[in-house]
Amino acid sequence: MNAKDIISSGILELYVLGLSSAAENAEVELWTKEYPELLEEIAAIELAMEKLAKANAVTPASTMKASIFAKINATEQSAEKVSTIPSVVPVDPIPSVASVHQIPTTPSVEAAPVYTISRNWKMIAAASIGIFLVSATFNLIYFNKYSVANNSLEETKALLEKEQLRTKEFKSDLDLVKDPNNTMVSLKGLENNPNATAKIFWFQETGEVGIDASNLPDAPSGMQYQFWAIVDGKPVDGGMIITNDKGKKYRIQKMKSFGKAQAFAISLEKAGGNPTPTTVVSLGKII
Repeated sequence: MNAKDIISSGILELYVLGLSSAAENAEVELWTKEYPELLEEIAAIELAMEKLAKANAVTPASTMKASIFAKINATEQSAEKVSTIPSVVPVDPIPSVASVHQIPTTPSVEAAPVYTISRNWKMIAAASIGIFLVSATFNLIYFNKYSVANNSLEETKALLEKEQLRTKEFKSDLDLVKDPNNTMVSLKGLENNPNATAKIFWFQETGEVGIDASNLPDAPSGMQYQFWAIVDGKPVDGGMIITNDKGKKYRIQKMKSFGKAQAFAISLEKAGGNPTPTTVVSLGKII
């Protein structure tokens, strides 16, 4: 027999399971010296069985330990009670003359039948176990691959939905910027905060105002930017500006509407805003 025939015969599964005879064990050990690849096959069978055992392991009930110890204690207590009872040695009665001359007969004991498993049935059992192990292994592999593929699909779907939302928001911003009816006003940072720049998109016909505050530096902790319109020389609250939310940068944000204005400004206030601006960081006039 060559290595391929030995592997397909099922005897290696019998060897691993301990169902092979002493002669078969000797054969396997000789074959492993002649065909070293059989050692790899035996190791693979042992690993497959170990994985199968772990996969089908059943965790004992939490009450099992207490139940076992309770039975052990009960057995020990019963044994102690028995040991306290004094033993009585029975006294045989004096045999009669007739009984002395009787020849005792030994009851016949039939030998218990011994059953043996034929080599063919061992092979069939080993082959069945081998098929089951191979099937279980393939099921485990494909289940893992399916789980990975399914998780990857869910992640891809979530990423696609996120990108679609970003595309929709970007298109909305682009439509606003391209609208010929809007007046764009650039706000420049003042000396106290030169990087506080922003762009205002003002629709004079409707009074709608949008602000692109994506270039504003993040506000310090406990502080927030506030938008103002300068109307007839006085600042009018235009709403609080959201620069980011949980890491998400906002681009164009809709603010309060103004039918007329001479300029727009941004101030840095405590969170929640202020009735009047305290620290103006950016200003832009309408030309």
